[in-house]
Amino acid sequence: GAFFFLFGFVTWINGPLISYLKIVCELKNGAEPFYVTFAFYIAYFVTALPMAWVLGRTGMKNGMMYGLWTMALGAILFIPAAQGRSYGLFLTGLFLIGTGLSLLQTASNPYITVVGPIESAASRISVMGICNKMAGVLAPFVVGALLMGDADTIQSEVSVLHGAALNARLDEIATRIMLPYGVMAVVLFGLGLLVRFSPLPELDPEVDAPGVSTDGRSIFSFPNLMLGVLALFLYVGVEVMAGDTIGIYGQSQGMPLSATKHLTSYTLICMVVGYIIGIIAIPRFFSQAKALAGSAILGVCISITAIMLHGYSSVLCIALLGLSNALVWPAIWPLAIDGLGRHTKTGSALLIMAIAGGAILP
Repeated sequence: GAFFFLFGFVTWINGPLISYLKIVCELKNGAEPFYVTFAFYIAYFVTALPMAWVLGRTGMKNGMMYGLWTMALGAILFIPAAQGRSYGLFLTGLFLIGTGLSLLQTASNPYITVVGPIESAASRISVMGICNKMAGVLAPFVVGALLMGDADTIQSEVSVLHGAALNARLDEIATRIMLPYGVMAVVLFGLGLLVRFSPLPELDPEVDAPGVSTDGRSIFSFPNLMLGVLALFLYVGVEVMAGDTIGIYGQSQGMPLSATKHLTSYTLICMVVGYIIGIIAIPRFFSQAKALAGSAILGVCISITAIMLHGYSSVLCIALLGLSNALVWPAIWPLAIDGLGRHTKTGSALLIMAIAGGAILP
């Protein structure tokens, strides 16, 4: 639960970070601000299989420690990036944070899936999801207040300043990011040490996962895994658009920056409601497969409504997508890795690679 709170805080900072870096690094409208989500989520695709190999060599506990330390290194990079207002260095730091998360997620998701009965795995992952998204609700408010507490004033000032005066003002705004990311680096390093000496059991999903014998079978011969990878790719893209890019969408619909910096939290509150439904109802009232189908239908209906409406109503529909998104990840994971046996670590890595949907689709 503590891990997933951390994942959420680090991941959902990206929403207000896009608006912040757009000002500080003088980014143009269009695709350029979304390199933030691209650098962060593409790390999962590039590093997931190598991280699965690392886990095989280090074991789960040491692997989690190295993941946290990699994230700490990425957070430290934000300090020189702020000093030079270097967008490239900010993106490098985000890529390293994504790499550390890739290692942590490759370990933690199958761990939670197999630590209890497979049919209630979605319920356990929903508990983790609440920890994740509650951090996500807090992150935009905390980081938004630190970085963009006077967002509308900044925007109006920057629009009239030029030359040396503009650079001096942007340099001053850029220093605001150094303290929160410096603190984050220290916390991440300390958590790595705590994990190393914690009483967490060393659990191997390839041994402990229930399933049929997989001798002689290729990992690509499991249709549930292949469909899971495709579904997760598309799902994460939708989740990131509803969560991280909702602020930019709100601005395009005429909302002021002071209001749009909190929109990510609205999406995540809706997701928390969805997770609570999952904890109560799975598998008591409906199965993981039915939760997945129901979420997909609801998501399509809300998306069509968002397209048909305009302004604040349309933006609220995007936030409501959080409700339909909540149970998709918890339902896909146990359905996709069920019965993989010795292929569980590699299958988990392929699912983590599918997080690249969050890089490409936005």
